[in-house]
Parts: sequence; C-alpha cells; structure tokens
Amino acid sequence: QVQVVESGGGLVQPGGSLRLSCAASETIIGIKSMGWFRQAPGQQRELVAEFSSVDTMNYADSGKGRFTISRDNGKKSMYLQMNSLKPEDTAIYYCAWTTWNRGQVIWGQGTEVTVSS
Repeated sequence: QVQVVESGGGLVQPGGSLRLSCAASETIIGIKSMGWFRQAPGQQRELVAEFSSVDTMNYADSGKGRFTISRDNGKKSMYLQMNSLKPEDTAIYYCAWTTWNRGQVIWGQGTEVTVSS
C-alpha cells in the first residue's frame, strides 16, 4: 500500500509564504490527475491546484497568481508554493493522486496551514 507523507505546513503571518511537499513511497500506476486540496473548519474539501488528466495545471480562483503547483518527473512527489498568504487560506491541505483504476484516490494525511498575525 502506498504511503504518503506531507510536510511544510505551519503558522505564517499574512503576506508570508509556505511550500508544501508531498511524497509517495512508491511509484503510483495509472495516474489520472494529481493535486492539492484543502479543507477549512466547517467547510467542504475543495480543489486548490492540480495537474489534470491531460497534464494541464488548473488552479482554483482563490489561489491564482499566488499558488504554484509542481511535481517531480516520476510523479511521486508534488509541491505547492503558496505566496501572499491570507487568513482565508487557513485550512488543512491534502495532496492526492487519482488513478484510472476505478477512480481510486490516494490521499496524504494532511498538513495544517494557519495564516494569522
């Protein structure tokens, strides 16, 4: 079973930056898409940024111009560079791979981001 480790969350002041990292323990077969999601308290989990099934990078409007998704060539690791952070970016951030295998989703354990002065 694939193990996923996330890191990089923390407390940051408004306007600051964080870089989230996510690494899978082994190569994931049949990747359809991969990306970052977040869930704020009392809210539904939402997409933040992704590499789509046709390898385009898509961003939620909330992060456009501030967030950048990247990954390694083997697609075992992905990153989310977050700049100009706002209090409304406070959430638990999850990385995930979706596969073509019956839509299987492999989730990271989540890393907490708190933006506060």
